[in-house]
Amino acid sequence: MPKTSARLLALLSLLQTRRDWSGTVLADRLGISLRTVRRDVDRLRELGYPIAAVKGPDGGYRLGAGTELPPLLFDDEQAVALTVALQVAATTPGNGLAEPAERALNTVRQVMPSRLRHRVDALRVTAVERPVTRPATPVGGDVLLTVSAAVHAREILRFDYGAEDADEPPRRVEPHHVITWDGRWYLIAWDLDRDDWRTFRADRITPRTPNGPRFTPRALPGGDAATFVTGTFRGSGDALGDWPCRGTVILDLPAATVALYTRDGLVEEAGPSRCRLTLGSWSWPGLAAAIARYDADIDVVGPGELVDAFEHLARRFTRTAAGHGITSPAS
Repeated sequence: MPKTSARLLALLSLLQTRRDWSGTVLADRLGISLRTVRRDVDRLRELGYPIAAVKGPDGGYRLGAGTELPPLLFDDEQAVALTVALQVAATTPGNGLAEPAERALNTVRQVMPSRLRHRVDALRVTAVERPVTRPATPVGGDVLLTVSAAVHAREILRFDYGAEDADEPPRRVEPHHVITWDGRWYLIAWDLDRDDWRTFRADRITPRTPNGPRFTPRALPGGDAATFVTGTFRGSGDALGDWPCRGTVILDLPAATVALYTRDGLVEEAGPSRCRLTLGSWSWPGLAAAIARYDADIDVVGPGELVDAFEHLARRFTRTAAGHGITSPAS
């Protein structure tokens, strides 16, 4: 029979892997008697682990949530995954959790066995955001927790938003999702006063308490949060989340080459050294310019608005090349 300390860790590890365990199965897994299982469960309870008894023919146990956070047990893969997640959170700007994540990372590292700590120390992850003109404003962890709790509980959320007049009544919404997009946190919600879906920046939200009554969630346009948010930020405003302008062209380049530089589009073979490219953008001139960057001969398949956009850009570029668009620098 293993020593008591090792046996307690093994028991705790099993209890963390699934919701309910029968006493008989635990005894078989650990190679001990039912009486020893009961005694070890009592020891874990004394250490602060909230283990509830489950009724049944053999009796059973369930590891629940307590009032305090007791020591946790992770296997090697879980410890590495936790370390990576904390490193990303600690180096991601604007999330408001960088400092707590750094402290949690140091805490986890200190209690790791040396063999695992050496492996983790060799892993350095830094989240790098693309440069922006206006960096995202940090969001406090308390705001994220409050908003996320309302989403989970399906309770109407009340909050002040941004620099609105303090005398104005708070916004009332049915919170649906908390998401991140391009370094910022957002709340997707149904605005009860405007009778429409809205996307709110979390850094501008100041929650009011208490929350309102519970609600029945509405169907999100597009079917899921990713589709809805993609459509919102693309400016399409439709349920499909597609770009407002989409066209198809034939490029005198191999499909394999074009695919390397196409992040959000469809590339199809159209011959030994040609391909069919379907791409979207927020405007027709923007779409034409995006296609022109492939630096290849272009045949427009459609629609006609894309042809007009190429003609518009051609006139503009011709005028610029002729020198009519050059402005002399100030003396």
